[in-house]
Amino acid sequence: MTKQDLVNALADKAGITKVDAQKAVDALGDIVTAALAKGEKVTWTGFGTFEVRMRAARMGRNPQTGAPLHIPAGKTPAFRAGKSMKDAVK
Repeated sequence: MTKQDLVNALADKAGITKVDAQKAVDALGDIVTAALAKGEKVTWTGFGTFEVRMRAARMGRNPQTGAPLHIPAGKTPAFRAGKSMKDAVK
């Protein structure tokens, strides 16, 4: 499902225009992104949790030369599905 498919489904399900559905999807994305950028966790009961996880520094290899290189520690966004979503997918 693409973002446009999501917008169309939201418009049909909520009985709103596609323009309003597009604004809602964009706003939700912006809100979650802003919260994660501040290091906050976003919990949507039944759906899942968006959070920031730390990745440890590690050694990698340059795929072109095979030379080892240091990959620094960093933050990465993560999603953990909620129980309702897990049950629906099963």
